[in-house]
Amino acid sequence: MGFEGWDKIIIKTKEGNEIDGIAPIIISASRSTDIPAFYSEWFMKRLKDGYVKWINPFNRQSQYISFEKARVIVFWTKNAKPLIPYLSELNKMDINYYFTFTLNDYENEGLEPNVPKLEDRIETFKNLSETIGKERVIWRFDPLIISDKLTIDDLIRKIYKVGNEIHDFTEKLVISFADIMTYGKVKKNLLSADLANYREFSNDEMIQIAKGLQKLNFEWKLEIASCSEDVDLNEFGVKHNRCIDDKLMIRLFKKDDVLMKFLEYGQNKQPLFVFADTHKQKDNDLKDKGQRKICGCIVSKDIGQYNTCMHLCVYCYANHSKKLVENNDMKHKKFGNDCDSILCE
Repeated sequence: MGFEGWDKIIIKTKEGNEIDGIAPIIISASRSTDIPAFYSEWFMKRLKDGYVKWINPFNRQSQYISFEKARVIVFWTKNAKPLIPYLSELNKMDINYYFTFTLNDYENEGLEPNVPKLEDRIETFKNLSETIGKERVIWRFDPLIISDKLTIDDLIRKIYKVGNEIHDFTEKLVISFADIMTYGKVKKNLLSADLANYREFSNDEMIQIAKGLQKLNFEWKLEIASCSEDVDLNEFGVKHNRCIDDKLMIRLFKKDDVLMKFLEYGQNKQPLFVFADTHKQKDNDLKDKGQRKICGCIVSKDIGQYNTCMHLCVYCYANHSKKLVENNDMKHKKFGNDCDSILCE
């Protein structure tokens, strides 16, 4: 269940209808699909119209979300290039934002069939960093995947290959270990791909990765963190991460009084959130209880939709089938930018 504390609001649609909605302060765009890569034009139109429709993937109920009180947008992407031309326009709207940019190297394994070439993604990463500042572009190598043919040493070499190119263009690296057994469809997709007996990491293997990163980081000097992982790797310089990160927002956007009040003060003018170094945080008003217990994120409203990401990554939990994604993509291309929702429903 998601955060219930967002302000309620009446949204006037482009058809002139008045509909009940919510007005979140933090927007996630998006854990469920790559909005910058595939829906940048649609997203900017929704911003201008002032609202978006989100369809619950489990009960198909619609929810309307207003941008009226939005102070931060967190973009999740593997390819920010289509959104970069719109950033100056976004800046004029006086909304804060930052990117979590997944930059993996699984070209030889074919795990990310529709992402641009690695060299092009690296160039986009650098361009984005130079445009908005490296503190607002977080590098994710996510997920880490191990198999009979993809070893710990292979993964460290892949991370080094990418990091050697971009470590001067970011301040932070976030990793995660593939949760194959947690998501049934991920296990099914990897098995059906018949790629090389992919499996989950043991604790010892996670520690080996952390030690390898620690060595690389002697040169890079990045902050390194793990996303939604229970294993404690602090000894090796790997902290627990918050992707929707109040600490980062306070550092980057401290001049935004509305955002600062939301992040720091409750009804009694007391701090709402304890800035712990681990994911074992005290219960509070801002922890996103809609995410897994070990997730460190604070509350946000995600506006993406399952079954809409055309990267078609084999390990993705948000796509149920290639055919369904392709059908939704065809529908969006036909009606897309006139739709209140990515799904055009």
